[in-house]
Amino acid sequence: MSEHIVHVGETDFQAQVLEAGEPVLVDFWAEWCGPCKAIAPLLDELADEYAGRLKVAKLNVDQAQRLAVSYNVRSIPTLIVFRDGKPHATQIGLSGNARTALRQFVDKAIA
Repeated sequence: MSEHIVHVGETDFQAQVLEAGEPVLVDFWAEWCGPCKAIAPLLDELADEYAGRLKVAKLNVDQAQRLAVSYNVRSIPTLIVFRDGKPHATQIGLSGNARTALRQFVDKAIA
């Protein structure tokens, strides 16, 4: 896993995501989720490539159910880009060329 990915939970979500100085891509995921595991290497690449411009965080929905509910996460993986402490863009799952789709989603959200 990339050294640029942080794992967040209910105790540090405020500081790591909402109060971050840069946009934060939060991956709402779970251990048992196959598609979540499939995009994990793409998130590693993205975290390395966008280091300094975007923080990438992973939030396990089984361990932080209250946060998942508060951001209306009903299906995983759900990716939310937070800017200035607020959700700015949301992507549920990835289809087609996932690498390209993920980069396009992030580029549009942080532009």
